[in-house]
Amino acid sequence: MKRIIHPPLDAHNRLRQPLTAGEQAVLSIFDQCLSPGWEIYIQPHLNGLRPDFVLLNPQVGIAVFEVKDWNLDAMRYFWTKDRNGVETLWAERDGKAFCIQADNPIPKVRLYRQEIYELYCPRLGYNSRPGRCDGWGAITAGVIFPFAAGSRVEPLLAPFLPKRDEEDYARYAPISGTEAVAAADLRRIFPESQRAHSRLMTNALADDLRGWLVEPDFSSTQREPLMLDRRQRSLAETRTETGYRRIKGPAGSGKSLVLAARAARLMNEGKQVLVVTFNITLWHYLRDLMVRGIDSPQRMNNVCLMHFHYWCKHVCYEAGWDARYHHLVRGGGRIVPGQRQVLLDDEIPALASEAVEQPGATKYDAILVDEGQDFHPHWWSALRKALVPGGEMMLVADATQDVYGTAKAWTDEVMQGAGFRGGWAQLDVSYRLPPAALKMAREFAQRFLPAETAQLPESEQGDLNLYPCTLRWVQCDKADATSVCADEFLALMRLTGRNGLANADITLLSEATSVGAKVSQLLEDRFRIRTLNTFSADNIEQRRQKMGFFMGDARVKATTLHSFKGWETRLLVIYVDAAADPKALALVYAGLTRLKRHTEGSWLTVVCSARELEAFGQTWPSYARPAVRRVNPGFGGG
Repeated sequence: MKRIIHPPLDAHNRLRQPLTAGEQAVLSIFDQCLSPGWEIYIQPHLNGLRPDFVLLNPQVGIAVFEVKDWNLDAMRYFWTKDRNGVETLWAERDGKAFCIQADNPIPKVRLYRQEIYELYCPRLGYNSRPGRCDGWGAITAGVIFPFAAGSRVEPLLAPFLPKRDEEDYARYAPISGTEAVAAADLRRIFPESQRAHSRLMTNALADDLRGWLVEPDFSSTQREPLMLDRRQRSLAETRTETGYRRIKGPAGSGKSLVLAARAARLMNEGKQVLVVTFNITLWHYLRDLMVRGIDSPQRMNNVCLMHFHYWCKHVCYEAGWDARYHHLVRGGGRIVPGQRQVLLDDEIPALASEAVEQPGATKYDAILVDEGQDFHPHWWSALRKALVPGGEMMLVADATQDVYGTAKAWTDEVMQGAGFRGGWAQLDVSYRLPPAALKMAREFAQRFLPAETAQLPESEQGDLNLYPCTLRWVQCDKADATSVCADEFLALMRLTGRNGLANADITLLSEATSVGAKVSQLLEDRFRIRTLNTFSADNIEQRRQKMGFFMGDARVKATTLHSFKGWETRLLVIYVDAAADPKALALVYAGLTRLKRHTEGSWLTVVCSARELEAFGQTWPSYARPAVRRVNPGFGGG
């Protein structure tokens, strides 16, 4: 029986957070000494928590461990009581004492144990004795110090341990030091590992937990080098005679991939690169692509990633025009809501266009613009002024995803005045979408989008049976949208823990921010499921949330269709409440094209309250129109 280890051992040299020497030693002991039924999860995503190790055996139990590579001789470690009489952990170096309670492993493993019991295995213990919930005995929460003697560690941490039932507690909360690690003494490190069976554990309970432990698809992808086909590689590795290049292609054809690969190549050459997007959330996606293409981590110092309006602010500040900028943004105290779009589309870019011409403005060897269909031509003109003579510019676009109605401004005449010669470089094949989802996206575009701007994705030859997917459409009234979305979200959670699916890959997209916020709150309040979301009613907080949105976060995701443009995932719920105008329809299309193909399957559920799309939804492989849906309060996963 081959042991399950996530991430797999052959991927450990490419982990974004390499294992410490102590963690390597502990992993070796676990792998060599545990019976084959024990699964090992390394730095798992646990709904926002990141323990060093979680061990799982469906027949025996669960264990969570923190590993501390502390050298107790490097500093003086001690505990003292704070002003409230609470014990806290401190250290002293060079005569200066400082609190390290935040690094105290005892509260951490105690929290891990509590949340595994209460949140991630909520049914644990129900199958033991009638009327009792004694599932705590199935969970070990231990701390390991590979380089510190246990005889020194134990008194240091003693004040933070419970005083009752010490012998029994020690069995389920072992603290071990260098003696046990050096001897590979698994009995001391993890006493419960000697069990062969526990009446408290079942396969179903293990399934509850696995969805939180399996490495998200995004994290495993990050370890792989950028993969480009011949056409994409040609565009990424060459420049035109003028240095200007424009690329168009449908969703999933690799436009952002080419842009990131080109940026990485230029960064490797020592060039200074500016990458500009419209959406704030796209930064993380592009940055993570670039990381996979650079030859040294230091190369990331050669790139600036900004959304367009942040660049405008940046160049105004560089010119010393911060007062002018803020006066304009605030409208001299007289701005009204109707002026906001003019301010964003015209007035701020005009000021930036003037500011970038001032002495000392930062210039770049290359400027690359993603999601170019969202830009106005005069924005591009402003950016051109930040290019060094003989520099390089790239624009990538998909007019089919014209969610702001700006793509029609990019006429051939305008393009010639923007520095471009010749036609567009074209990408046609979608490498993102599974064939069944691609078919539905094409049908949607043909049915609802303008033929003159629609560029439909083509499938890769021979991929028909390689990438299975499950497509579901649920039509509902707006009054039921929150409960239906939550229910469908939870249904996807029942799929995780196998086939490479993790809860952290599940994403809810809702342009109706009120619905998105309510679903996020419902998941948090009723199921204690934390979401990484961008639905704050406060504009400043919402902007901060967007800045922090990235798929590598350990939590489940919830954001708007606008903010998810450019991203992709295998587990997706989309809520659609509007489809009455071209922009709304383009946004729905953009959402339908966010599904990522995988040989082990992908899942897309559309929850729709827009009557205009009901007939289209009825053509999907799975269609439902429940009278009223309620979230299942007894959900436990598995």
